[in-house]
Amino acid sequence: MNRNIFDTLSCIFTVLLIVFGFSAQTFASERSVPVQEISEVDGLPVILKHLPAENKVEGTAAFINDRTTLEDILGPRPLLQSVVFGDGTEAATAMYPVGRLLIIEYTTPQSASAADAEFLSALASSPDSATAYRRIGNYSVFVFDGYDPPAALGLIDQVKYTKQIHWLGEDPFLLQKLERYFAITAKDVAISTVLWIFMFVGIAVVLGLIVGVVYYRFRERQRLNQTAFSDAGGLTRLNLDDLSEPITPVSVQ
Repeated sequence: MNRNIFDTLSCIFTVLLIVFGFSAQTFASERSVPVQEISEVDGLPVILKHLPAENKVEGTAAFINDRTTLEDILGPRPLLQSVVFGDGTEAATAMYPVGRLLIIEYTTPQSASAADAEFLSALASSPDSATAYRRIGNYSVFVFDGYDPPAALGLIDQVKYTKQIHWLGEDPFLLQKLERYFAITAKDVAISTVLWIFMFVGIAVVLGLIVGVVYYRFRERQRLNQTAFSDAGGLTRLNLDDLSEPITPVSVQ
């Protein structure tokens, strides 16, 4: 009897441990903040450093890595319904004079491209003149409540995606990069060659005209200084070609 009670208590205790461990793990995973990069200087997420003039908007800047925080700050916006936080997706927002800026960073170009297509489709189906959007690298950048579109786009232009990819092994896109490099180089060489040819032809034409004019002037001056020639053998002839000296009448005394 005591053996059965002990086995039962052991089973109950084991089950409680398993349930408690699973609950603790779930709670820890929900409370964890998956941040892509942390600044070594102040310990803040690096994405906050990519806000334009981050030193001037520290009071309104916020880091976002879950939907609850996103909706608390920006409200329930239909354009952002497709945003899913997970696998390192995070965002940063701050208030500017032209509107509220939101930067959503994705971990891969594929996920950024997929999100970009969804945002463009949503904006096309429901145009909003107070919202500006642009994809910059793996960033999806928005300006909400901005009623000056040029100023909103100017604010988006200040967002720079500075991350670079470094491959530990051989670059799988090396062949495509070389093909692109050779294509661009060949195009530049062809354009440069054509431009140089046209430039030399133009210089040759201009120099030919200058030399021709100078030679023509020289020959004209030389011809004017020559003594007129006549093949009449001293006889009177009609000076039709204006090559003979004019005959001056001799006065009879």
